Amino acid sequence: MSKIVHPYAHRLIILRDWKSRWFADPKKYVAYLKGDVLIRQYLEKKLRGMYVSTIEIERSRKATRFIIKTSRPGLIIGRNGEGATKLKEDILKKMDKLKIPRPEDFKLEIMEITNPEADAAIVAYMIAEGLEKRMPYRRVIKQIIEKVMQAHGVEGARVVLSGRLGGAEIARTEELKRGSIPLQTFRADIDFKRERATLSYGVVGIKVWIYRGKIFADKKSVRETKASALENKLKTD
Repeated sequence: MSKIVHPYAHRLIILRDWKSRWFADPKKYVAYLKGDVLIRQYLEKKLRGMYVSTIEIERSRKATRFIIKTSRPGLIIGRNGEGATKLKEDILKKMDKLKIPRPEDFKLEIMEITNPEADAAIVAYMIAEGLEKRMPYRRVIKQIIEKVMQAHGVEGARVVLSGRLGGAEIARTEELKRGSIPLQTFRADIDFKRERATLSYGVVGIKVWIYRGKIFADKKSVRETKASALENKLKTD
């Protein structure tokens, strides 16, 4: 039996947070969950080509907030914010179509990613874009993995392509790795993304792992929290 775990799910709560953050009445839970999945799929399809990393959704009783993280916010916002306004209207129309109740307060936030070469989702899209332009797949992954390794804070990267590479009759897998990728270490900050490149002869699957070093708790903050906990305990005693 294989014991491969998704690198994002493996580090949930330890290093990562959920991409949907909300609490709901049990009656609304199914509708909200279905809405989150379908709206996220709709946005991923609509915003393809705009270098989007993640789409996060936050809900409270009255407000709903969509956070779109991208390396090129200007493409989404548009001139004088026209693009963002139209996207907001499209999301609300999609909610109506899916029969999800409209929130009283709806916010759309577009955040910029300052280091796109260290983001697996953007790197995976860059590879897909290169393949869809009919560039040689070996050259594409070599050039991009070199860019990734030069990015600030990156200690390792791995790219796997699978499918009819170069239009070959038989599908195969090609892999390129630089540095280290400690998949089982909980404190290792590993970003992972799957992507698809749609070509005339079929679909090529892309997987990207980027290792951005280990994350340690700040010793000072840990010491302060322990001291405050001890102080509270002494007060209660």
